[in-house]
Amino acid sequence: MCKDCGCSAEKNSQVKLYVQGYDHGNVKDIERSLLGLPGVYHVHIHAHDGQTTIDYNPVVTPLAEITAVLTGRGLRAVV
Repeated sequence: MCKDCGCSAEKNSQVKLYVQGYDHGNVKDIERSLLGLPGVYHVHIHAHDGQTTIDYNPVVTPLAEITAVLTGRGLRAVV
């Protein structure tokens, strides 16, 4: 069990994406949007090279939902 929220940690996954279109002005807003999805526990974004690491529960939030948030903001994600 996760010590922070009590979720079943063994169901969590981590995905590393390379995202094109970040700028230093939109990173915090996008991070908040991703963290607002149910089942997304941690987001770490490197705006300079687009590397994005997301810890999430794919049963609660499928990867397609995560990439839809990015696409909706005009970004392009590569797994």
